[in-house]
Amino acid sequence: MNDVAPPTGRPLLIVDDDATFARVLGRALTSRGFDVIACDNADDARALSRRHQPRYCVLDLKLGDENGLRLIPELQTLVPDMRVLLLTGYASIATAVEAIKRGAHDYLAKPVDADAVVRALLDGDTGPDIDDLVDAPDAPLPLRRLEWEHIQRVLTECEGNISETARRLGMHRRTLQRKLSKHPVRERPDEH
Repeated sequence: MNDVAPPTGRPLLIVDDDATFARVLGRALTSRGFDVIACDNADDARALSRRHQPRYCVLDLKLGDENGLRLIPELQTLVPDMRVLLLTGYASIATAVEAIKRGAHDYLAKPVDADAVVRALLDGDTGPDIDDLVDAPDAPLPLRRLEWEHIQRVLTECEGNISETARRLGMHRRTLQRKLSKHPVRERPDEH
């Protein structure tokens, strides 16, 4: 359990279109002292932010057809001191860097537990440094991982538009969708 107590008075907003995940995370964060409100789309997130002025937001990268990256600056315009934690099941360096550039306090890959969320939201006064996110690994990344990172970077530049991303990458839209439907390639330690 985390020994850092959340401030009281302002809620934590969960924005995730996975109802089961949002409910489980909401219960876990409530048990850790947060007043949780939740929604599953960008319009409701804006409305709840205006109404409740949440201090914290746990935001999913993919909200159905919407992109959580686009929502970060909008939410912070509505609530300037809101600390946003971006979660995604499709982690990439490009997405992490873009999330921090757009104002997210931190970035975590799913699956994630409530204690990690609490630490990310409460620990330290500043978020991660972009330079910390892009430190070069000791060994070169596998080719499949490099391809995944490149696709994610172009997808981010195209603000989630699959057709434009496929055009820029010179591949068929269905091929790109197939690649995106797979979980990201994980780096594996050398097995000798």
